Amino acid sequence: MSEDREIRNIGVLTSGGDAPGMNAVIRSVVRGAAYYGYHVFGVRRGFHGLWRGDIIELNPRMVSEKLQRGGTFLMTARSKTFNSPEGVAKGIEMSKIFNLDTLVTIGGDGTFRGARDLCQQGFPVIGIPATIDNDIACTEYSIGYDTAMNTAMEAIDKLRDTASSHERCSVIEVMGRKAGYIALNVGIACGAEVVMIPEVEHDLQKDVIKPLLEARNRGKKHYIVIVAEGCAHATEISQQIEDITGIEARPTILGHLQRGGSPTVRDRYMASMMGLHAVDCIRENRLNRLIAYKDGHLLDIDLLEAMDMKKTIDSNDVKSARILST
Repeated sequence: MSEDREIRNIGVLTSGGDAPGMNAVIRSVVRGAAYYGYHVFGVRRGFHGLWRGDIIELNPRMVSEKLQRGGTFLMTARSKTFNSPEGVAKGIEMSKIFNLDTLVTIGGDGTFRGARDLCQQGFPVIGIPATIDNDIACTEYSIGYDTAMNTAMEAIDKLRDTASSHERCSVIEVMGRKAGYIALNVGIACGAEVVMIPEVEHDLQKDVIKPLLEARNRGKKHYIVIVAEGCAHATEISQQIEDITGIEARPTILGHLQRGGSPTVRDRYMASMMGLHAVDCIRENRLNRLIAYKDGHLLDIDLLEAMDMKKTIDSNDVKSARILST
């Protein structure tokens, strides 16, 4: 899906939910592009800012001291206007006004749908996966995922300390509206008795109540239940646990705490390498691609093919979580 065309000006935007490491991607794109003589323009507030023309030129000095910061200094937003053909056309019009030749889009599924709409209208794009849910089908790893898991793990470790002091059950709701990667991996890392994810149907009596009672009968005095937000609500699960078992249960919703904070080494490194790979795609005229990480290597995949790929939880990981909780 590439064609020979001269690229001089590169736009970059972040869209959808923010993820730790987005600033590191922007920095990498800006510095990599400048090294090869391109001009880079930052689009503020995602696709919403694109059709509004909220665009500024960036240089390598402007991205100094951004690597360690969470969030995105270009800001992000969701745009209903851009979901329409008229919005996409206006985005392309603004790109022409600012002489943008291609656009690097950083985000998740919604971001890539916007990128797909642009490329189908003839405007070339490069996509970089950045979402804490790690649910982008074409890649094994998405920027922000590692930081979000570490943030959740640290919070759960603290909650376990207080749960053990009061002989109670802590029911912790983590992010993951349609994907249980955070919940499953953090549940294994924190030794949770129960992990509930959207990909696996749960029977309250069999999969939640029974394991907690069995743990109590083995002599345990505190319990951790991890719930992905797309699977159940921590408050409701806590009430059900307490009503049926008599075990004091307290809900905790970590929410957007998981999106914040300084990115981990892995997220900074992956963000930096993915940004440079995007610049390489532009240099080599491989346009309309999504950057992916597979089998220990970075690669780029045709945008439309990548959008058709499917991804789901590894059943072996689900089995492992159940074995380790006994």
